Order: sequence, then structure tokens, then C-alpha cells
Amino acid sequence: MGVGGKFWELLKSYARFEGFDFLRDKKVAIDLSFWIVQHETALKNQALNPHLRLTFFRTVNLFSKFGVFPVFVLDGTPSPLKSQARMVRFFRFSGIDASTSNVAEEGVFKERNSTFKKCVNDCVELLELLGMPVLKANGEAEALCARLNRDGHVDACITADSDAFLFGATCVIKSLRPNSKEPFECYNMSDIEAGLGLKRKHLIAVSLLVGNDHDLNGVQGIGLDKALRLVRGFSEDEIFDKLYEIGKGHVPLFQGEIRCAADATPCSDESSPKAKQSHCSFCGHPGSKKAHFKSCCEYCITDSNEGCLKKSQGFKCNCSSCDKVRKDKDKKKHENWWINVCNLISKETKFPNDEIIEMYMCNNHGEFTEKGPLLEWGDPKTDLLVDFLAYHQSWQPSYIRQRMLPMLSTLYLRELARNPNKTLLVGQYEFHSIQRVKIRYGHQYYEVKWKKAISNELSCAVPVEQSNMLEEEFTEVDDEPIGLLDESIEPQIHVDGCWILTDENPELVLSAFPEEALKFRQEKELKVMKRRKISTPRSEGSSEMSESSKPQGVQLSITEFYRTTKTPSQAKLGEDLVKQSSSPGVGSSKQKRKVSGSKLSKAVRRRLLFG
Repeated sequence: MGVGGKFWELLKSYARFEGFDFLRDKKVAIDLSFWIVQHETALKNQALNPHLRLTFFRTVNLFSKFGVFPVFVLDGTPSPLKSQARMVRFFRFSGIDASTSNVAEEGVFKERNSTFKKCVNDCVELLELLGMPVLKANGEAEALCARLNRDGHVDACITADSDAFLFGATCVIKSLRPNSKEPFECYNMSDIEAGLGLKRKHLIAVSLLVGNDHDLNGVQGIGLDKALRLVRGFSEDEIFDKLYEIGKGHVPLFQGEIRCAADATPCSDESSPKAKQSHCSFCGHPGSKKAHFKSCCEYCITDSNEGCLKKSQGFKCNCSSCDKVRKDKDKKKHENWWINVCNLISKETKFPNDEIIEMYMCNNHGEFTEKGPLLEWGDPKTDLLVDFLAYHQSWQPSYIRQRMLPMLSTLYLRELARNPNKTLLVGQYEFHSIQRVKIRYGHQYYEVKWKKAISNELSCAVPVEQSNMLEEEFTEVDDEPIGLLDESIEPQIHVDGCWILTDENPELVLSAFPEEALKFRQEKELKVMKRRKISTPRSEGSSEMSESSKPQGVQLSITEFYRTTKTPSQAKLGEDLVKQSSSPGVGSSKQKRKVSGSKLSKAVRRRLLFG
């Protein structure tokens, strides 16, 4: 979707892969239609209502794991120019081969729109129950996302439609990779301008040449490379005017030379080029072969000065005459290319299309008040959400509440940082302590312990019926088959009658519970210092201590024990063997047999007998 000609591959080298905290506490506009199409494509026939499933999981994930404030944008009434793109998108969505299908266009649009609109309405109802703001564009959703980004209402857009740059977006996130140290694939317009030397109007011109969602074909015979080479020849202010000239059959300036519109030959006022100077066939330099036999030319330097050197294979003369000829040939080649491209453009009818340019450049993509769009994030309606997902997804209420807990705990910590009087998480649990630091994909989390709030300081023991209710509320449930884009959070929830554990952002915990977080950090630093002090004497003592100086009361390992007991006996036997070998006679051989027959290990006997 967006600009044709593999436009995203062109921008790939300018992508930035940002970390977990890149969008923390920032507002992000999301093209909901892109999410729905992506979900259906990835999880078709694998899960019940995949658009609801992954919209729920991704929203909870963005809000709690990445700390994002999402704003969802819906498509409005599409322009008539997008009919071809809608047809192609429907065939991809339905798995129908567009070349062999005989479905009528009106029926296709009606069927596609009814199915797609139902998915959109379901997702909107889910998002409103989650407390997320939802805006509707007048036309394309990515257009409104880009305007929100350009006007500073949001910090980035999440869409895979490259049209967002043409509508004026400054920061586009193409994809999310939650299970990675750098989950955001981000593109900044400033990086694209610096790398490609193209601004917004240049990109619009490229889309007109190679094709876009509103004109799939573009100009026949012009690909992305030709389009880039063409638009780079003009500034942003003049690019549209030059395209109008080319569309009418006029060939504009090329490298400061005025070209005739009929052909690629120079105009009459241009002086004719000089003839090429003759060159020696032996050395290849200017001059005659006869003259170079008598004395070498100025380009060939020899000791004897008797003649020129024979030119090597592939030799090219660098004299001023040859250099000028090569430059003229290159210039002629570029000029011919330029005129051929202009001729291809002039064959197109109504090029460039004024409606497409006006659509990309206008600012009327959404209905705003004077103060801007209304962006408010509310608390999720938990009970209604449970009923909604239980009906559409057939999930158990305990499973739904468990998957919502990361979002609820994030909301609780944010509210507590603003209003310290808020006491209980989900009206039942209070903060107890920070258990430890967890690292996932290079990012730190605090494992926070929440304790069940019990009145009158009673013990955690609860009646059997109430205990079963608690376990049902937060019992981990086997999930459905995981798809390619299933980004559900698996909250670390442990049930032991009256407490749970969740993973939270350290900065968020610090803002909500500053004293407890600082105390935890200090205790952690003290533990690290103690470990360093203990490990330093041990390392020094181990290097100085020898085997003989070890205390006798310490139990030795099996290898040390046998080493200490076998070494003296082996040394004594070695001395006896030396004494016996020094005395001549038959007795020595008898002693050897006696020694070899003693109860010694095979390795020891071999050493004693064979040295």
C-alpha cells in the first residue's frame, strides 16, 4: 500500500530501530484499517475473530509494556480515484485470484465493505470499552494520522502505508517487533531528506510517476530509479510546474543546456564541435606514428629517447581532445535519456493528475475544533469488556481479567503518581514491596508484589469458597494457538491466597512509590557492595593458600584425599626400587616381580617397572 515501485525498500537503509522507551509517555496515531487487514492476513482460519483478538492484545501491550498513549484513526469515505486499489485489496483479503475472477465490481465492493465494516465496528466498540480515543478521517486514515503528526498532536504514526510521508508525516513506525531489544522500525522524514535529497513534493512527484493507491499504473516505462533521477533535477518549489510542462510535451532545461523539443541535437546557436585530433596507432597519444618513431612524444618518457612505448590493452588516452570527446558522448547519452523519459511522460493523458496532488497537499482530513482534536484516555469498563469478549471470543472471565491486569496496574500507577490518595489496585490489592529486577530483551522491569487488602488486620487465611473465587479470578489459562502477530502479554501473576506479582516499569514505580523504590535501590547497591567485599578476600586467600597449609579439620575432596595418601606411598616404593636396582644379581629381578605383583594400581605399576 502507498507508493509503488518497492518504495519501502528504498527507505529501508534510513530506518531506525528504537528501543522500548522510545514512545514511553508519547501519543501515537494508529491506522486501524491497517491493523485489521494485517491481522486477517496473518491469522486467517487460526483463531476466532483475529481482528478482535490482536487489537485487544496489541492495545494492552502498547499501553502497559511500552507506555504509549494510542489514538486510533478510522477510514472515512474513500475517493473515487481509489477504486482500483480497493479492488486489489479486496482480492488479497479474500484470497481470490483477480486475473481469473468474474465477480462484478459492485457486488465485490458491497461484500467487501460489509465484511470489513463489521470488523471495524467490532474493533471500535472494543477500543471504546478500553477507554481509547477513536477519530474518523474524512478520507484516508493515514492522511489524518499524518496531519496529527505534522501539527504536533501526536509524536508518531503507526502504519505500513508509505502515503503517510506524502500527506506530511514526520515520523512513521512501519512495524512492531515486541520480542526484540529494538521493537520499533521507525522512519523519520528528516533522515529521508538528508539521505535521498528529496522533500515532500519530490515524493509526491515520484508517486505520480511510479504509481500509488489512487493511480496504480503511474507512467508506463518509468520505474523507481528513473523517477528518482528525474525529480532530483528540480527543486521542491518547481517540481510540479516542470511536470506540467513535460506533460504538455515541452522538454525543460537539462544541466543548463536548452534542448530543442523535436530531437536531441544541439540548437542552431550552438557552435559545432571541433574534429578529434589524430592519434598514433602505436602508443595511442596525439601525433603520427612516423613522427613518434623518430623521437618519443611528450606523453611517452623513455631513457634512450629512441621511440614511444607500445600502448597496453584497454588503453585510454587522457589528452584534452579525448577527454572532451568522452564528456560530449556522456552528455549526449544523458540528454537522450532525458528526452526519452520526457516523451514517455508526455504520452500519458492528464499528467500530472490535479486531484491526486490536491488530495496529498490539502489539510482537510478531519473535523477538528479550534483547540484541535479531542484526545482523552479513560479507564477501561472492565465488566462490559468481560461480557463483550466472553460473547465474541468465548473467553473465560478469569482469563479476560488476567490479560487486562497489566493495563489496569499501569493506569493505577499513573493515577497514583498524580493522586497519592488512590489506594487499591482494582479495588482489592495494595502495594506490598518490590521483589527483584527482571531483564527481558535488555529492558529492566520491577517485579512488584501486591497484597490482598484485608480489613481489621486479619490473616490471609480465607474461607474455602472465597479462596476458590480468588484463584479463579487470576488463574493462568492455556491460551489459543499463537499466531504470527499475537503479541499478548503473559503477566507474571502468582496466586497464593492473597497476593499477586506483576512486572512494572521502574520509572513508573518510582513516580508512584518513591520511598519504596529508593529503598529498594539502596538495598540492592548494598548487596552488590557486600558481594564485592566478600569475593575480594577469597580470591586473595585462594592464591596464597597451598595444599600443605590447609587446616586439618576441613574435609578434603576425593581427588585431594587420594592425592595426599597415594603420593607418599608411591615415593617410598620408588626409593626401594632404586636401591634394589643398584645391587647386582638375580635378586633384583625377583624384587621387580615382587613389586609388580603387589596390590598397586595398574598405572603405578607401569611407572615403577618402566620408569
